[in-house]
Amino acid sequence: MRNSPLNLFSARRSWPRVAAVVAPLVAAVLLYAAIHPVRADDSAAHEPQPSVAVQTVRVQRAEIAQPVRGFGIVAATASSVTTINLPYVARIAQMRVQAGETVKRGAPLCVVQADPAAVLAAAQARSALTLAQGELTRMRSLYDKNLATQSQLANASKAVDDAREALAAQNRTGIANGDKIVTAPFDGVVLQLSAAQGDQLQAGAAILQLASGTNRDASPDARANVLLGVEPSDAATTHPGDTVTLRGLSAALAKTSVEGRVILVGASIDQQSQLVNVSATFPLAQTPFIPGTRVVADIATRNGTHWILPRAAVLEDGQHAYVFQITPQHRAHRVAVNIAVENGARYGVDGPLDPALGVVTSGNYELNDGMAVRTGGDGAR
Repeated sequence: MRNSPLNLFSARRSWPRVAAVVAPLVAAVLLYAAIHPVRADDSAAHEPQPSVAVQTVRVQRAEIAQPVRGFGIVAATASSVTTINLPYVARIAQMRVQAGETVKRGAPLCVVQADPAAVLAAAQARSALTLAQGELTRMRSLYDKNLATQSQLANASKAVDDAREALAAQNRTGIANGDKIVTAPFDGVVLQLSAAQGDQLQAGAAILQLASGTNRDASPDARANVLLGVEPSDAATTHPGDTVTLRGLSAALAKTSVEGRVILVGASIDQQSQLVNVSATFPLAQTPFIPGTRVVADIATRNGTHWILPRAAVLEDGQHAYVFQITPQHRAHRVAVNIAVENGARYGVDGPLDPALGVVTSGNYELNDGMAVRTGGDGAR
């Protein structure tokens, strides 16, 4: 049998020898453990900490503006178009210009001949003044001889004044017998001919329309020569005096630009375009932007000095905007910022940024405040 008295006796005799061998080994292990305790944090300290590869840029303060896009046409505003007409009845004897022609100030536009009745009225005004002056001289002589009353002298004097005013009114019309040359009052472009050679025009009837589409400067008294339309949401940030950069919509003019300024911002929405009208002036002399050219313009609004950052550097958590800067210890430091201006791929922001530290532009979505980073291909630091 397996549990015989003989077998039990043999096991009891071998146990002291096993204990004599194992006891020193257990004592050695306990002594080593007492001298060199094992700590979980020591093993963790030797493990490499996680880090994120990032790219950074230097931050600096500079002037930046938020562009407002507008579309329009050259020489389309009412303030830039002048209608040439005459205050008396006349016939167009000769037309010296045609639609689309550029003219200088003082250049002849047309030759007119005043209506005979209008010329006669001017001549009668001159004759009436001569007659009234003669009558006043005669009345003064009679008054000096006590042959006329004070009232008669006053009436003669008033007749002279009335005749003089009537002649001055005729002279202001510029009416004259024979041919009269009508000249351009300013540099511009003939937009439209409203009359043809040989036409008989009533007083005040339009002869042609002249657009001042070639302003040589953007002086404060310059007239608007471009009409733009902007979104109603952008009109509130657009103000007179804002700088405008003008470009053509056609492929030939897409790379040609001219700078001007805003003169007027409309206070209502145009019912046809559903945009707000903005009038601007540009020095368009010697440029390909002739009247009628379709253009696109960028208006520089909300101009100011801010921290300039790439759009990719700025993150938002639903409530606040923030960026990450890299400390000298190669740690990510979160900085709250306020977006003041958006300009294409750039932001103008305000916040407590350190210009000596780089701002993360790539890899920032993986960062948390205080996280280790590596830049430029470096290992974890």
